[in-house]
Amino acid sequence: MQRAQLEEYTLPDTPGVYFFLGPRKQILYIGKATSLRNRVRSYFAADLISKRSPLITKMVAEAESIEWTETDSVLEALILETNLIRSHKPTYNTRSKDDKSYNHLIITNEEFPRVLVVREHDITERFLEQDIKYQFGPFPNGHLLREALKIVRRLFKFYDTKELVSTHTSRLARGKLDFNRQIGLYPEQTDKTQYQRTIRHLRLFFQGKKKQVIKELRQDMMRFAKQEAFEKAEQCKRQIFALEHIQDIALIKQDYASSTLDSKMRIEAYDVAHMGGKNMVGVMTVVADGTAQKHAYRKFRIKSIKTANDPAALQEVLRRRLMHDDWPLPSAIVVDGNQVQKRAAEAVLQEFQQSIPVVAVVKNDKHRPERLEGNKDFIDQYQLEILLANSEAHRFAINYHRQQSRRLGI
Repeated sequence: MQRAQLEEYTLPDTPGVYFFLGPRKQILYIGKATSLRNRVRSYFAADLISKRSPLITKMVAEAESIEWTETDSVLEALILETNLIRSHKPTYNTRSKDDKSYNHLIITNEEFPRVLVVREHDITERFLEQDIKYQFGPFPNGHLLREALKIVRRLFKFYDTKELVSTHTSRLARGKLDFNRQIGLYPEQTDKTQYQRTIRHLRLFFQGKKKQVIKELRQDMMRFAKQEAFEKAEQCKRQIFALEHIQDIALIKQDYASSTLDSKMRIEAYDVAHMGGKNMVGVMTVVADGTAQKHAYRKFRIKSIKTANDPAALQEVLRRRLMHDDWPLPSAIVVDGNQVQKRAAEAVLQEFQQSIPVVAVVKNDKHRPERLEGNKDFIDQYQLEILLANSEAHRFAINYHRQQSRRLGI
């Protein structure tokens, strides 16, 4: 599809979900947007090849038409996008994805169901099939999902405790529940029937059925009014208003940051941590325009390497990272090590046909930066950003390895 064809479409400047379609109207790719007009246009920028992965560039070339669905808010666009990707499984959304670390929203099958964010690889470890009442996802951006849940919590009060609500029997545990109720995080009422109705509305909302929720709340409001239960009727009225006027500024900012990150100087740093080759992990940290972007940090549990081999572990991490076409490509990559690690990273970039400069941070025997190896002009201009990214990667890798070791009892 060419940019000239884009002029045939009158894309709205509103939130929603867009579809790139192939020659037989098959869905190639689904995405969400704060502004459908701006987001879709970004795929036809002159520098698309340098800003997007070869896979997305190929998708745009194959596409023959575009369709879209407007939503009332960015929050609803996020939910709709997730549901549509799960049901349609578009080629370019699912191809080469390593989605085992993606987040899912779980509603437990309990007396007082809890609403939990769980990574896909942890679902079967933490839950039996009968323990899960509803499941939504996967959500590739965990930070965005958590921001969304903060907004959802203003609409529906729910429990997200680590243990079953009914097991909070000690004075301290009950005190925590009461405190969270007082600050508006947990439901004020302990009525099981009412809470089950809240869970039903939450489930409908995450299924994209907001209108059904509003309809039921209007019915409740009228029923309470007839019963002269005016406080309950007023509560329904406030909830209806909140649903019809969802305030999702945090999501808009996050979506804007994601869409404009391509234009920033984005430096990604990688490091690997292990104990004699055991429990190997890798991390990615991001520095954009001199600032650490902690929401963009990523963790990887090494799967293909069982013995100490840092360059090979680094290559696994980079391959898995480059398969994520929804992540913006970096302006440069920083590795901890020397020419061995640098060449290992460059080999993976060559596999993916990416010409991204690689800088190696060589450490002394006290593990402090001794020199930087790579493009001299780039290093001279961005030395502080390179060192910040590398320092963050080392710190993040060590902390992640410790967490994993404690979890495994090592």
